[in-house]
Amino acid sequence: MKRFLLLCLGTFLLAGCGLETAVLPPPLPTLVPTGLPVETPTLPPPSVEGETAVAQQPTNTPEPTATATASPTVTPSPTPTATPIGPCDARMPQDDLFTIVTQTYGLSRDYAPQDLALLTDYLPVDVTLGYPTELRQVALGPLIQMIADMQNAGLQPWILSGYRSYSAQAISWEKWNREEPERAAILSARPGHSEHQLGTTLDFGSPELAEIVGIEDIEFHTYFYQTSEGIWLAENAHRYGFTLSYPRGAQELTGFFYEPWHYRYVGEEMATFLHDSGTYLTAFQLINQPEPCIP
Repeated sequence: MKRFLLLCLGTFLLAGCGLETAVLPPPLPTLVPTGLPVETPTLPPPSVEGETAVAQQPTNTPEPTATATASPTVTPSPTPTATPIGPCDARMPQDDLFTIVTQTYGLSRDYAPQDLALLTDYLPVDVTLGYPTELRQVALGPLIQMIADMQNAGLQPWILSGYRSYSAQAISWEKWNREEPERAAILSARPGHSEHQLGTTLDFGSPELAEIVGIEDIEFHTYFYQTSEGIWLAENAHRYGFTLSYPRGAQELTGFFYEPWHYRYVGEEMATFLHDSGTYLTAFQLINQPEPCIP
């Protein structure tokens, strides 16, 4: 019985120690979880609102960015203009007074000026000799004035040749090539390589030439420079816009011998510049103009 009482007393004491250990721990775990979660939910809402406000501001930023991207697109536009020389067919003459025509550089078989005038409608027969010579309108007025001034000076200028088409030049070339094959290249131009196709070139003559040369009815000879008409043209043609195409010593560049009767209209400014500078058209063109087209 005594042992039984001692056993009950020990069990009671152990149960008392167990209650203290069971009661004390619970408050600690309950304080930790309940304290932390309560403060954390209160912080996220402001942070969410802050993010939304920041996100609205960047929406305005792309607009200046788009403007900045548009400006580079303007930069490439000047680049195409840096092509001064285009394709060959784009560089064919368009009634340009300064088109280069030599034994090397020629014209298309299809090229023909659209403003040709028949000289017999404007000048007397003692000047045209009745030849159906044509000239571009741009050179017509200056020519009429020049002929009038020559006649007033007591001269008798003849106009022997003007516009010559590609096909007409082909006939002339075949004639010279047949009659004088060794000299044809310097006596005549191949079709497409004659300034006469431009419609701004004239061949002048003089009634004095036959007597000077000693050959009756001769029309073309280098002694034309000795005639009164040849001397007057050499000194005054530039005042009317005409220039001597093939002067003495120019064969290396032009491909043609000296032709003192062969004048081309280039306008008064250019003709006067060439005359005063002591140079000639082809030399000026090859230095100052883009390389011409070789079809």
